[in-house]
Parts: sequence; structure tokens; C-alpha cells
Amino acid sequence: MAFHLRAATEQDLPFARALTHEAMNRYYVQNQLIWSNAGFDTAWAGRENWLICRDDHTLGFISLSRDGGALYIRELHLLQAYRGQGAGTWVLEQIALKAQAQALGLLRLTVFKTNPARRLYQRMGFSIVGEEDGFWRMERVCRVR
Repeated sequence: MAFHLRAATEQDLPFARALTHEAMNRYYVQNQLIWSNAGFDTAWAGRENWLICRDDHTLGFISLSRDGGALYIRELHLLQAYRGQGAGTWVLEQIALKAQAQALGLLRLTVFKTNPARRLYQRMGFSIVGEEDGFWRMERVCRVR
């Protein structure tokens, strides 16, 4: 019953798009933003995407990008039925290890201010380093190996 990551393929795009829209729609409405399937698809194509799995079940996905000093979590979503079971904590630790292995000193993300996931990020060592409109910018220092 261990969690694992599987590289996402183009066939996983509809799942990821639908899950993101379902998870984020209320935050988009609260912040008067407009969801765009085409925008999501374009972003997906330019990112490193992984499915979060346990046994043969897909629990969610994570989408990453990077620059010279940081690994960015662009999307992290779990199906409702699998939230609160440790997968989010596990995947954040895996991604921190990935940042370290790639000699990137920071792990960064942006979260809606009203999203309760912020508490998970803070428990996992992320600090609020800025804000913009309805978002918190957060980062975690990763010791480079």
C-alpha cells in the first residue's frame, strides 16, 4: 500500500484537467478568475507531470517546473476520496528530495489564500514569502546535497 509516482502521459491530461477544475473551481469563482481548458492544456504541455498512485489506483497528480534555483509546484491535486490519508505529505517530501537531488535550493508554490491546503504546506516547512491578490507565495528551503 505504498505511494508511488508515475510519469504522466498525454492520455492522463483529461484526468488532470478535470481534477484541477473540480478542485479549484470554487477558488476561481471567489477570486473572479475564469477557468480555461486551453490554458490548462498549454501549461500541462510545458511542465513535468506525475500521477500520484497507490497500488494500481491513481490518487491525483502533481505538475512541476523549474528555474536555475527552484523547483516549482504548479499543481498538486488529490481526488476527494484520497485526501487526508498521507498522500499529500508523502508527495511533498518526494518533491523536496527531487529538488535536493537536482541541486535546487528552494521548493516554491502559490496557493489561494482561502485554500486549507496552506496548512499542510506550512506543516511541511513552507513559509509565506509574499502575496498577490488572492494568493500566498510560499517556499521551502531544501538543503542541496
